[in-house]
Amino acid sequence: MPADRAPMRVRADRASAFDGVGMPLIRTEKLTRLYRLGDETVTALLDVTLSIEAGDFAAVMGPSGSGKSTFMNVVGCLDRPTSGRFWLDGEEVSALGPDALAAIRNRKIGFVFQQFNLLDRLDALSNVELPLIYAGVERGLRRERAAAALRRVGLADRIRHLPTQLSGGQQQRVAIARALVNQPKVLLADEPTGALDSRTSLELMGLLQALNREGATIVIVTHEPDIAAYASRLIRFLDGRVLSDTRQEAADARKALQKPMQPPSTPAAPERIPAE
Repeated sequence: MPADRAPMRVRADRASAFDGVGMPLIRTEKLTRLYRLGDETVTALLDVTLSIEAGDFAAVMGPSGSGKSTFMNVVGCLDRPTSGRFWLDGEEVSALGPDALAAIRNRKIGFVFQQFNLLDRLDALSNVELPLIYAGVERGLRRERAAAALRRVGLADRIRHLPTQLSGGQQQRVAIARALVNQPKVLLADEPTGALDSRTSLELMGLLQALNREGATIVIVTHEPDIAAYASRLIRFLDGRVLSDTRQEAADARKALQKPMQPPSTPAAPERIPAE
């Protein structure tokens, strides 16, 4: 197996502190999350230790109940671990309180969800502005940055459209622009193609790959292997643990879009982008 395709070992014996050299963007150490359901304790995550480097495009997969969504919630500062430690951009955040976590979410994390979560009464530009309002950015600069984010996702001609006037793919692009507008350190996408048809899903993956080539760090949760194929790293969860963590040659969404769409029973084999 070539070196760039070799599985990456998930190690629990690394030093707890960063030395500032080669520092990962996201790092977890023995991360555990337990939930109480009546008299029962449910283990959603157990001793998860891994790192995500700046510039990674990682797909997180696993069956229902495997821990992949809980992992996304913890690294997205939406939830706190029961035990273990978690660093984001060199800052330990695992023990921070709700207000501090909210500030980090606004400054360093962009979220994309399956159902878009746009406000129907606001046009695309105003939806994208929302994180900037929460960040206290003045109105003129907000408009400028929101318009630039919409141009970046190919919606320069849709900035005054309401969500109900946009297709599902266009609404998801607005959601991505909103996630990018604060220039986050990482983009977290939870089943971003779950509400889209096959071709629109492919267009979305092409956009995410383009953003990743520009330097964006992207982590997506998906249950679809054909979507995970467009990431350059695949992390599989099972029973709250990391089952495997491998680099892969990413399928090229741009080239796949140039081919006629195949019936679902006979999908076209995606072309691959050589792993970095």
